[in-house]
Amino acid sequence: MRISKVTTKTGDKGETGMGDGKRVSKDHPAMVFQGDLDELNSHLGLALAAGEDQKWIEALTSIQQDIFNMGGEASMPETELSLLDESRIGVLEASIEKMNSELPPLKEFILPGGDDFCARLHVARSVCRRAERSCVTLMNSGMDVKFWLQYLNRLSDYLFVLVRYANQKNDGSEALWDREK
Repeated sequence: MRISKVTTKTGDKGETGMGDGKRVSKDHPAMVFQGDLDELNSHLGLALAAGEDQKWIEALTSIQQDIFNMGGEASMPETELSLLDESRIGVLEASIEKMNSELPPLKEFILPGGDDFCARLHVARSVCRRAERSCVTLMNSGMDVKFWLQYLNRLSDYLFVLVRYANQKNDGSEALWDREK
């Protein structure tokens, strides 16, 4: 899809077009889901702006591509469009396993924070959880969500473990929840 004109005025009354040309309300579950994916991708881009490790930059950029692919599929629900490869779930799982093997056991909840990169990843992780919830809403509305829910669940886990891993590599500290305070 090529965008040749940004201001079309076709959404001025609360409707928008799906990738297949169908018009839906801007609060349709598919639009809410796509908005959450867009916000997630934007927060990943913000984290990338603070990232310094080329390996993480490449991994997160690849994840951004996955999210665009998922959004592309969601915009064409009545087609057989296949952009997101299911094998990407395994890539996330393998990365989680590798990073986790180098981390100490988690003994308490972690307070979101850390350096700029990690704090931004925490925000992306929480937005990912929202996208996951809107994917459930979409699924409950009758749309086939393929394996998107599984991908988003693994992605939020990946972002959580990446934050822990990056914090350990930076200064080894994590701010833990203190239930006594």
